[in-house]
Amino acid sequence: MSKFPAIIGVGRTRFGEHYERSPEKLIEEAWLRASEEAGIERKDLQAAYVADYFLPITNKFGLEEGFLSELTELHVQMEITRSFSSALSNACNAIQAGRYNLVLVGGMEKMTDRWDKIRDDLMLLEDPWSYYAGCTPEANHELMLRAYIKKYGIKDSELEKLNYALAYVAVKNHKHALKNEYAQYRREITVEDVLKQRKAARKPLGLYDFAPISDGATALILASSEVAQKYTDKPVYILGCSSATDYITFSSREDLTRFLVTRICMENALKMAGISLKDIALVELYDQSTVMEMVSLEDLGFAREGKAWEAIYESYQNHDGYYIIDGKRLYVNTNGGLKADGNPLGATGGAQVFEVFKQLRGEAGERQIELLSEPFYACTLELEGFGTKGYVYVFGKELR
Repeated sequence: MSKFPAIIGVGRTRFGEHYERSPEKLIEEAWLRASEEAGIERKDLQAAYVADYFLPITNKFGLEEGFLSELTELHVQMEITRSFSSALSNACNAIQAGRYNLVLVGGMEKMTDRWDKIRDDLMLLEDPWSYYAGCTPEANHELMLRAYIKKYGIKDSELEKLNYALAYVAVKNHKHALKNEYAQYRREITVEDVLKQRKAARKPLGLYDFAPISDGATALILASSEVAQKYTDKPVYILGCSSATDYITFSSREDLTRFLVTRICMENALKMAGISLKDIALVELYDQSTVMEMVSLEDLGFAREGKAWEAIYESYQNHDGYYIIDGKRLYVNTNGGLKADGNPLGATGGAQVFEVFKQLRGEAGERQIELLSEPFYACTLELEGFGTKGYVYVFGKELR
């Protein structure tokens, strides 16, 4: 446990359309903010793990590690991954193995620069079957929703409530983003706005049901528990982490109404952390669509199968900004989620960790959640593709 990883500083940029800013400026801003909060200098870093999906395509980088070395003026080990959670996994492994004691974990993406190009690549990223069938990246979300409705026999008044529940997800996340200075969309939307866009698209899901395309960067400084104590008296520990994979072709999976990787990851991460599901008060989950937030509540174990929409619908009536599930308060995506905070793929997972870090330390400002009991634990869920690969992390303020 002496090498258990701890976060000692986080940083990020605002998410949005940054046509005027280079990737160097974005990741530098996030990294410097994290370093300043941690109280370290660049020479203290022993390694760097940084994520991006499309940077070589959108900004013509050939060897990102060299780009990072030039930016930081360091010659330490640097590795590139796809998702932020993947980069964090490598960093955690290195610290727990005792190889390093202080590393940088970052993520960056410039997606709006060449949206016409990566639109095609996003389809292949999610599912080659969808791509060759001529589908859009949003197709699998609608297929999952249709499968969900069919499997659980949802119809008539229940179907209407489910549709409203999904709209409530978008409304909730936009409302949270109003208090997030870094969010891409700091404006409220209404249920009527969501329904209007669905009607215009003539589809079950519309514009406001999906996360946007974004630019941005995130970073954190990860340390061993021993080193962390030298820099801060408020470290946030990664108590549990897990990753799993599934078939890339969505239609080939046994159950189209869930993400198997999420269930596997959550079970293993909780076991590693030594806590139970009821100990989790805050979840930052991967809401690329409103359907994914609903389904993820079930896959993580917070809601019963086929019943998450009921909890969402009933909770929203109170307008308190959290869900009540089985009598327990659960805060979900308090930063606005991917839906309103933004979704620069390589940096997205870092924004989730940023929010958890600030909440656990009581530094989330207007977004700070009201805790009814201590200790306080949180978790994040990030997915690659359409549930093809998943990561769950469990965070706490104290080692168990």
